Amino acid sequence: MRCLTCEKPSFQIICKKCQSTLLAPHFHKKELVKDFFVYSFYDYEEIEKLIFSKYHFHGDRVFNILAKLSFAKFAQSFDYPHLVLALPIDDHTRHDFSQTAILAKHLKTENITPVYNTLKASNVVKYAGKDLEFRQKNPRKFIYTGSTHQTAILVDDLMTTGTTILEAKKVLKKANIEVLFALTLCSVHH
Repeated sequence: MRCLTCEKPSFQIICKKCQSTLLAPHFHKKELVKDFFVYSFYDYEEIEKLIFSKYHFHGDRVFNILAKLSFAKFAQSFDYPHLVLALPIDDHTRHDFSQTAILAKHLKTENITPVYNTLKASNVVKYAGKDLEFRQKNPRKFIYTGSTHQTAILVDDLMTTGTTILEAKKVLKKANIEVLFALTLCSVHH
């Protein structure tokens, strides 16, 4: 097998050298609305090819590696006085696995509990390549079926405009969920 990034022979889908050099995460912070932030580990351009693996059979292995390098390390240093839920946005399985569920799984610690299949879009519209106006005119119409009166972190793979995250946050607020912030694997910087 060859490494997806450097294409050298490797026992893993992404070799150890690329994991430690090319894929060393660096935190990006963006304020979406007053006092609500999204933290991303990579620039979209840096891992674009790897993000597209979500459409292929090997994508789960790629997302597990990326999540281990970023989300898991973040979770180990996260400290909060009480339990926080990690809520993956729309963690349905379209391509044999859910990338948001994989990311949330890697947040599991004593302080963070991933909760799956609770925040679902009832309007399954594809946002890839669409502008902000399209996204605003075609909301995801999230339905939340989880427990109420909780504290949570929203989890998504990619932030482009922040529309999806803000819509999910709004739905959770109605269920008395305090969303501390959102974590995404990568973000597009305009």
